[in-house]
Amino acid sequence: MPSPVFSAAHTAAPAQLALPQHVPLVAATRDGLVESVHYGSAIALAADGSVAAAAGDPQTPFYPRSALKPLQAVALVRAGLELPADLLALAAASHSGAAVHRDGALRILELHGLAPTDLENSTDLPYGTTEREDWLRNGGNATRITQNCSGKHAAMAATCAINGWSVQGYLDPAHPLQQLVAQTVTDLTGEEPAAASTDGCGTPLFALSLRGMARAFGRIAQAAAHNDALDSGSAEAAVGLAMQQHPHMVAGEGRDVTELMRLLPGAVAKDGFEGVQLVGLADGSAVAVKISDGGDRARMPATVRLLDALGVDIEPLTGIATAPVLGGGHQVGRLLATDFLAPVSA
Repeated sequence: MPSPVFSAAHTAAPAQLALPQHVPLVAATRDGLVESVHYGSAIALAADGSVAAAAGDPQTPFYPRSALKPLQAVALVRAGLELPADLLALAAASHSGAAVHRDGALRILELHGLAPTDLENSTDLPYGTTEREDWLRNGGNATRITQNCSGKHAAMAATCAINGWSVQGYLDPAHPLQQLVAQTVTDLTGEEPAAASTDGCGTPLFALSLRGMARAFGRIAQAAAHNDALDSGSAEAAVGLAMQQHPHMVAGEGRDVTELMRLLPGAVAKDGFEGVQLVGLADGSAVAVKISDGGDRARMPATVRLLDALGVDIEPLTGIATAPVLGGGHQVGRLLATDFLAPVSA
């Protein structure tokens, strides 16, 4: 007799649970055979906001996870946060936990009379493999500063200090800071969240469509491109420019998001846990990807395929558009995007 924990009643999907209609986006081959397939959904928006290409179920709400950070950073700037560009980029980061990232988070706090004890994010070791090994080798343990969202949390606490809001409890959805973030997310995406939850670091999180998130990233990148024109001084422009000028602060050395922004001038890119990738381009076009199984390795092949559909020269991105599959230390296959894009009907 099976234990109650593993009974059918506990393992079966609830009848009301709607599953997204994902499609195959990325395949891993081994000596000519498809060994693994990553399903997901994707969308590419043209500069005018119309759908240039799509696959799967891009209108179904999903949690963008850390890809929401640039939108949150826009809200903070709208609330009066002023930071040097490198620190503003860190406010939108899922950083690797290198010294430059840890020191940056501390600088944000110190500039506003705050301390690490004011942070309310979860504790963790550095996210980057090399950074984590170095930290542990030197006797480090899990802290709030080393956690990959510490730049965002330091910036949130700083924004509270600037506005005279209580720093304690800044993660409460009813807090004025989080109310402003929610309003900004709706403004940038053009849609009301379908649901709300809590991200891994403790921050309020909103369920949105891939189309809405792509729209927001297109706005941020376009504002940065027109910073000397109509969008001069906007919060969107400030965040976009900071990310473009300091891509190593948004992720870290050896991270594909950092490399993409270095290789594709004018792009604003951010990844998110559970297989999420967003990229906005200078003309306002954008792409968004959600990998259904949360597989991190499948984000970039699908993303580069979408950029190609928008007419972007993807030759500089060849190194991050695929990955080798090894056998005995030698390449025996590749990680490749499928031909997943369906033409958009008029």
